[in-house]
Amino acid sequence: MSRENFSELLSFLAVAQERSFTKAAARRGVTPSAISHTMRLLEERLGVTLLTRTTRRVVPTPAGDYLLQNIQPLFDEIENRMASLDEFRKCPRGNLRITVTDESLGFFLRPRIADFLKNYPEISLEISTDLRLIDIVDEGFDAGVRLGELVTQGMISVPVSPDIQFAVVGSPTYFKNHVIPKIPARLQEHNCIGVRLPTHGKIYPWRFRQKGKELKLQPVGQFICNNVFGARDACLDGIGLAYIPKIVVEEHIQNGELISVLDAFCPTHLGFHLFYPRHHRHSMPLSLFVEEMKVK
Repeated sequence: MSRENFSELLSFLAVAQERSFTKAAARRGVTPSAISHTMRLLEERLGVTLLTRTTRRVVPTPAGDYLLQNIQPLFDEIENRMASLDEFRKCPRGNLRITVTDESLGFFLRPRIADFLKNYPEISLEISTDLRLIDIVDEGFDAGVRLGELVTQGMISVPVSPDIQFAVVGSPTYFKNHVIPKIPARLQEHNCIGVRLPTHGKIYPWRFRQKGKELKLQPVGQFICNNVFGARDACLDGIGLAYIPKIVVEEHIQNGELISVLDAFCPTHLGFHLFYPRHHRHSMPLSLFVEEMKVK
């Protein structure tokens, strides 16, 4: 049914309820002659007479009364549904599924999630930690959080952290038996802890900046894990060196448990971004979540 048909039906309801073209016209914001013309067009299209017209009043015919009784509840239901949106504005509700990485959750999102859930008690939040670069639409997620450089093109992307400084770290125990490297090339002499990326199964390369150029090295060593926390723990245990977001090891550097090396060569990467498909931009729970999580 076209929009014009809906307009005709709404005009019919106004006339049938008001029993007057003049009052119905005022209710619809049109002239009496316009609403009278609309009724004639509707009757012609349907092939039945809906209204009995006299000089004093307008009364629905049996066909008109049948139409009134059957479509009025439908329009009432539409109005009720529209009015219920006010409840979303007053107390937003819904479910959110977000895929994140362990470090983005632990260091940036977690401190804000408790406030978000407290502020919006009717919103349910499911967080799934994963390092894979997944298709959030195919896997049923509303949004994801990954390093900015890994966000798929075409997504709406909002930063939820500052840019991320990477560091190469090792424990004092490890450096008792190994010389601290002064340039990235010396890493070939060290036991480098690898992090295997689950998306394509490769070891995450170590990236450096040297003389204005990007240098990429593939770590070689005895130990491989599948997340930065495993790499950090292996470092703390003296197994070898790790290339890791500095925020993950900052506390351990400060208390002397780990030593940061090659600082002058370690780059800064785009921070974590919350991303989601463009067609989700009007989802109220998601909009509120984005607002709560984004960098202020």
